[in-house]
Amino acid sequence: MPDVQPAPTHDWNGDSGARWAANLARLDLMLEDFGSAAIAAAKAQPGEQILDIGCGSGTSTFALAQRVGPTGHVLGVDISEQLVEMARAATPDGASVAFRCADAATAALPQGQFDLLFSRFGVMFFDDPVAAFAHMRCALKPGGRVAFICWRGAQENDWVRLPMAAIRDIVQPAPADPNAPGPFAFGDRQRLADIVAAAGFTAIDIKPFDTTLSYGRGASREAAIDDALDMAFQVGPLSRALADQSDDVHGRAADAVRAAFTGRPGETSVLIDGAAWVVTAQN
Repeated sequence: MPDVQPAPTHDWNGDSGARWAANLARLDLMLEDFGSAAIAAAKAQPGEQILDIGCGSGTSTFALAQRVGPTGHVLGVDISEQLVEMARAATPDGASVAFRCADAATAALPQGQFDLLFSRFGVMFFDDPVAAFAHMRCALKPGGRVAFICWRGAQENDWVRLPMAAIRDIVQPAPADPNAPGPFAFGDRQRLADIVAAAGFTAIDIKPFDTTLSYGRGASREAAIDDALDMAFQVGPLSRALADQSDDVHGRAADAVRAAFTGRPGETSVLIDGAAWVVTAQN
């Protein structure tokens, strides 16, 4: 499989953060089912204190706040200053949420305060995941729990597999370590279970979650395919694979990826397969 690793984590305050912010509506549409599955598994209750790790622009934070109600509270933490500012700007009056720009893997966190550690695709980028989870576990109350969703393998996720397979005869990115920090770092179920256990969690449950996700959107099928193509060129591994390539290579790649998306169903979005793990555990 060609390189599917992300830009370095620190780039979330640079190009990666800017691209995520620019494509926020598209990405929220793509991740909607996954976020709902993770929130359902979290079983947040009124009055609970929750830490939302890698909260981005606050989509999951606000959803959790509705569940804990006015007697609860959700703290969203993200490394991207731009996304945290977007979350703060979108916070409804009176919402029981707060946002903090920090790296949850190392930042000082209130000890034993939270009932739940939650994340929607925010925990796969840690340089030392065992140390990061152990550090965050200290912020949990005794008997507290963790619930998060993370990607399975790249070959199971069409938002990577389709465009990268389409360009394999046009450009060949260098191979990458599948366990390196990045979206698919937790693709291996046993490795994921070992990480969570080594961090001190118990009652670990890892369930597959598969869905047909909406990639791009438009008022017509052609517009939806155009939007999906534009999204693939802006976020994800395709944009990095083509970063230093010529206009000719870009054009050939665009034709190939468009053909791959055209082969998928959907009228107002390109409907593609997505695969993740839903993980729960206790402190």
